[in-house]
Amino acid sequence: MKYLVILGDGMADRPIESLGGKTPLEYATTPKMDELASKGEIGMVHTIPDGMKPGSDTANLSVLGYNPREFYSGRSPLEALSIGVPMKDTDIALRCNIVTLSEEEENYEDRTIIDHSSGEISTEECAVLLEAVKKELESDIFHFYVGTSYRHCLIWENGEVVDLVQPHDVLGQKIGDKLPENEALRNMMKKSYDILVNHPINIERKKKGLNPANSCWFWGAGTKPALYPFADRTHKNGAMISAVDLLKGIAVGTSMKVITVEGANGGLDTNYEGKAQAAVDVLTKDGYDFVYVHLEGPDEMGHQGSVEKKLKAIENLDSRIIKPIVEGLEAAGEEFRMVILPDHPTPISIRTHSADNVPYLLYDSRKPRQESWHYNEREAEATDNFVAEGHKLIDYLFEM
Repeated sequence: MKYLVILGDGMADRPIESLGGKTPLEYATTPKMDELASKGEIGMVHTIPDGMKPGSDTANLSVLGYNPREFYSGRSPLEALSIGVPMKDTDIALRCNIVTLSEEEENYEDRTIIDHSSGEISTEECAVLLEAVKKELESDIFHFYVGTSYRHCLIWENGEVVDLVQPHDVLGQKIGDKLPENEALRNMMKKSYDILVNHPINIERKKKGLNPANSCWFWGAGTKPALYPFADRTHKNGAMISAVDLLKGIAVGTSMKVITVEGANGGLDTNYEGKAQAAVDVLTKDGYDFVYVHLEGPDEMGHQGSVEKKLKAIENLDSRIIKPIVEGLEAAGEEFRMVILPDHPTPISIRTHSADNVPYLLYDSRKPRQESWHYNEREAEATDNFVAEGHKLIDYLFEM
C-alpha cells in the first residue's frame, strides 16, 4: 500500500466576483481532481490552530501530523535545516526576503513594499545580491546564508525571538511602522537598500521591466527546531518533493528523504512533470511508503493577486502532477491512498494567508465510491465532513 499527500500551497480561496462568485478552485478546469472526488471523500479540515498565525510553516507541520502548538519554533529555523545552516541552541534564525520597495521617496521609512518576491527572482541573481549585502553587513553576530529565489536566511548569534512583520502581509503599504523595533535589524534593512538599489543586477532588471530586488526584509524569527522522525509514529518511510526550503527543512527535521527535482523553482513555470515522475519513482522503484508532493505556485499567484495565474497553477496541479501520478501508480499496479488539499487559503482579495478551513479530498484506489460531488470549497463544506484538528488528518490517511 502506498500513501500520498499532494498539497497545492495556498490553493483555497474565497468567492471572486469576476469568477461569477466562485472560488478559483471551483472555477478552474480540474477534471482529475473532480473524478477522484466523485470516487472518494471530500470535506473540510482546520489546519491552523486557533490563535496561531496562518502560514505554510504551521499548516504543513499540521498536515504532516505534527501539532504546531507542540512543535513549531519559528519558520526560518525550518528553512535553515534545509540549506544546512549550522544552528546552535542559542542561535535565532530569521527569514531574509529580498523584496522590492518603491524608490521615489527620500526616506527609507516612506517607501512602499511592492513585491515580497522581487518578481520571483532567480536564485542565481539573488545569490549575487545577497553576497553584496553579506560583504557589507555580516559580523560576528549576524551571518547570511543563501536559500532559494528570494528566500534566504539570517542567523543571529545569542539573539532573541522578536516580533516581525511578514512582508506579504503588507503589500502596497508604507513600511515605516512595519520595520523591526530592534535597532540592529532595522539598520541592516535600511543599509541593505543602499547596497542594492543601484547594484548592476537591479539596474539591468529595471531596464527589462522587472522588479528590482532592492532591500532585505527580516521576519519569521525562531529557535532551533526539535522534531521527531516521521517514521517513529507512522511506521512509514517518507519522502518530500518540494522546491522551497521550508518544506525541505521540515523533511530534514523529520528524517524524511528530500528529493531535488531539476527545474523545480516554486513558480508558475516549475517542472511539474519532473515532480510527478519523481513521486511515482520513489514509491514504485525506491520502495518508499509515503510521498509528500508540494506545489508552491498557487500561493505565489495568490500573493501576486492574479486570478488568471492562480487558475493556471491549480489547473497545472491537476493535469501535470495529479493525473500523471495517479496514472503512473495504476500502471505499476500499486494500491494507494492519497489526500489532496491546500495547507491554507491565500485569498486573491487580501493577497496573504488566512486561517479559514480548507477542503480535503481523500481517495482510496481499493474502494472507489460513486458520488456526484466535485472538489472545491463549497461542495466540501456541504458534506459536513470535518477534521477539527489538522494534525490528525494524517492518521485518517494511514487509517491509524
